Amino acid sequence: MFNKILIANRGEIALRVVRAAREMGIATVAVHSTADSDAMHVRMADESVCIGPPPSTQSYLSFPAIISACEITGAEAIHPGYGFLSENAEFVQIVEDHDITFIGPTAEHIRVMGDKITAKDTMKKLGVPCVPGSEGGVATLDEARQIGEDIGYPIIIKATAGGGGRGMKVAQNAQEMEKAFMTARAEGKSNFGNDEVYIEKYLTTPRHIEIQVFGDGKGGAVHLGERDCSLQRRHQKVFEEAPGPAISAEERATIGKVCADAVARINYIGAGTIEFLYEKGEFYFIEMNTRLQVEHPVTEAIFGVDLVREQIRVASGMEMSFTQEDLQINGHAIEVRINAEKLPNFSPCPGRITQYHAPGGLGVRMDSALYDGYSIPPYYDSLIGKLIVHGRDRPEALARLHRALGELIVDGVDTTVPLFHALLEEDEVLSGAYNIHWLEHWLETNLNQS
Repeated sequence: MFNKILIANRGEIALRVVRAAREMGIATVAVHSTADSDAMHVRMADESVCIGPPPSTQSYLSFPAIISACEITGAEAIHPGYGFLSENAEFVQIVEDHDITFIGPTAEHIRVMGDKITAKDTMKKLGVPCVPGSEGGVATLDEARQIGEDIGYPIIIKATAGGGGRGMKVAQNAQEMEKAFMTARAEGKSNFGNDEVYIEKYLTTPRHIEIQVFGDGKGGAVHLGERDCSLQRRHQKVFEEAPGPAISAEERATIGKVCADAVARINYIGAGTIEFLYEKGEFYFIEMNTRLQVEHPVTEAIFGVDLVREQIRVASGMEMSFTQEDLQINGHAIEVRINAEKLPNFSPCPGRITQYHAPGGLGVRMDSALYDGYSIPPYYDSLIGKLIVHGRDRPEALARLHRALGELIVDGVDTTVPLFHALLEEDEVLSGAYNIHWLEHWLETNLNQS
C-alpha cells in the first residue's frame, strides 16, 4: 500500500480523496494554485504545494509542476480526481516514466477511449451495442450527406475529440446538414485542435444511462449497475440517480455483464463508466469515461462501497475487495449538482460565501469544499457542491432530497438550488418519466420565462 499520494485536483473531489486516504492511513499532498491557497482541500491535506498562478494551464494542467510536487514531497502515486488531467494519456505516460503510480487506467486505455471513433470501434469488437452511424471519421460534406441518407435523419455530428457538449451538432434533415457539419468541425478545431468528426443516428427520446465498471487490471472486472443522468442542460448533467427508474433488473444484469466482460477482456484497471443512450429497450454506446465520475456517490450509496478507496487499493496492486455476487442494490439514491450560477441564464457567480450550512440527517450526504468566508474563485468550474440522498426506495429518496434542499444554506452567491426546488414540483421528475431533452424543453417554457 502507498504511504503518500498526491491529489492533482481541487475542490470537492480533492477533499473526497483526502478523506478516503485518511481512512486508509495514507498521507496526502494537496497541490493548489495561488487562487486556492485558502481552499479546504489544502487545509485538510497533510501537506500542500503551490504549483502556479490561477490559470489552469499554469497550475492544475502543468505536467512539470505536478511531477515536481511529487518529487519534492516523496509522493508515490497521483490521484487525478475528474476533469483536469484525469483522462490525459500523455500525462499518464509521463507519470509512469517517472516511476510514479497513476491511480487510474493505463495511458493506452485512456488514449483508445479518448478518441470517440477508436472507442466505438473497440467497443463493437468487444460486443457492446453501438449507435448506427459512420464507420469512422467523415472528411467531406458529400460523404456526410450520403451517410445521412443511409441511416436516416435526424443525425448528430460529433467531433472525435469532443466532450462537454462541444463539437456536437444535430441536423434534422438534409437541408441542415451543411451548417451542422461545418459548425461541428469548426468547434472541434477551436476547442480540441482536431476538426475530425463522425456521424451517428440521432435518437429522439432517449435516456442517458451509464454503467459503472471496475477492473483489477488482470482480467477481472465487475459492474455496479447503472445511473440515469438524463436530466441535462446543454449536455451537462444536473440530476443523477441510481438505479435508473426506467431500467429493469433483467436489463441491468444483461447490459452490466456485457460491460464488465468488455473491460475484463482489455485488462482495464480501476473505475470507468460506459455511457449509453437508451431508447425503447435498446442500449447504444456513446463513450467511455476512464475516470471517476462526478456522480459516483449515488453508486456508492446503493452498493455500500467506497470507489475512491477501491481505486487506491487496486492501483497499489491489491485485489478488488468485492465480487459481482457481493454487489447487491440497496434502495435508491439521487444526486443534484449545486453550482454557483445565476438563474435563469446559468451565468457563473463567483464570490464570497457569507454563510454556509450543510444539510444532514439520515440518508443525506453533502460533498463540498465550501465554508463560511470562503471566496469562490472565478477561474474554475462553477460546481461548488453535490447533494446526495439515499432512501429505501425512490419516493423516500425524493422526499429526503426535498427536505435536504430546504436545509441547505449558501449565502453570498447565487446557486442552482432554486432549480431543484422547481423540478421537484414536476410530475415527470417525480415519476421518472423524462429523457435527455426534457430539461431543455422545461427550461424554455418555465425557468427562462420566470
